[in-house]
Amino acid sequence: MEVAYRELTLGIAALFNDPDTRSGGLPAVDRLVHLGQYTLGVPGMALAELHGDGGRIIAAAGTAAWAIGRPVRPHVVTIACRPGPPTYRLELGEVDPDTADQLAAQGTPWILVHRVDAAAGPVALLAAFFTTERPADPDQLAAMSLLGATVARLYRDGAGLPVQAAPEAPELADRELFIAVTSHELRTPVTVIKGYADTLRDHWGQLDEEARHDAARVIGQRSDELARLVDRLLAASTGTAVGMLRLAPFDLLTALRQAAAGLPADLRRRLWLELPSGLPLAHGDRATIPTVLTELVTNAEKYSPGPEPVVITAAEDARTVLFRVLDRGIGISPDQSHRVFDRFWQADSGDGRRYGGAGLGLYLVRKTIERQNGWVSLRPRDGGGTVAEVRLPRGDGKRDATASREA
Repeated sequence: MEVAYRELTLGIAALFNDPDTRSGGLPAVDRLVHLGQYTLGVPGMALAELHGDGGRIIAAAGTAAWAIGRPVRPHVVTIACRPGPPTYRLELGEVDPDTADQLAAQGTPWILVHRVDAAAGPVALLAAFFTTERPADPDQLAAMSLLGATVARLYRDGAGLPVQAAPEAPELADRELFIAVTSHELRTPVTVIKGYADTLRDHWGQLDEEARHDAARVIGQRSDELARLVDRLLAASTGTAVGMLRLAPFDLLTALRQAAAGLPADLRRRLWLELPSGLPLAHGDRATIPTVLTELVTNAEKYSPGPEPVVITAAEDARTVLFRVLDRGIGISPDQSHRVFDRFWQADSGDGRRYGGAGLGLYLVRKTIERQNGWVSLRPRDGGGTVAEVRLPRGDGKRDATASREA
């Protein structure tokens, strides 16, 4: 396909003249990725930001949109940051099997990569996904170089980039993560148990028999969850691996329904389940689903003051099983969609902020899911609101066998 040079030139010029993107940051690189997909005539395009020996996909368009938020494995970064010309062809056999299978299923036999260099070395990887074996023509290579140079300019200017926070020291991160996860996860069931116990105490006479049994069921369910968390705490204090997970195939739909049923009554009233009749098994730690769902639904409800429901959906693709939490709340701007996963970050900081919380919930959700070889992302919802998406590897044999050994 012929490169749309006119649109490419005008698009880059508009980027530096638009108040929303001229200062750089995620809105600018997101716009460049969408511009590149259109002008190169490819079905998908993505930008991975690099940190240390790893990275994360921070912007994607077209058929690559599924990968937003996905970590990039260290060996892929090593291969992609090869010496030599910055623009080159990357074969699917050179990336991890999960990504290779995902791209192959979408008809992508190879990737055109541009290594984005700044003063300190490689800072990002720009990738265009092709659907034919035919090599990129000179015009496509030139357009890719122009896009890559524009991204490099944004990084050198340093306005709002890099998007991701610097990686933590592993030992300190593990210790702090364990403390944070334990305190946060303990608080969740304790809050729910107290809420239902208070309801039984204060409104026993107004509740019918079914409501009393339902409250007792939730108290028992959350007490079991609390007992499991205490077991994990004791195991870790005696030298067991930090944040111990039990990875195995499980039915995500059943886990979601049970987790939704265990939410506090005020959250369940806002909830609307749109789940399919069946899905492949997911591979991960089923015990973490209630905590992850509680955090995402609580977050959605907190930032959705209107009457619209919070919707839970689920789906599958070639390598993953996923669920989404959708709201019609205040939404999230593109430049904040990655920062929300930083520790202690708040959308409205300062003494006058409207929403409570310590800024740990989404950070813990991301850490928990990534330790199960999955990933989580947050993005604006079409028509207003926010979409939170959690992906886990499939547990029906169609997943990378090496991934389960890395947890």
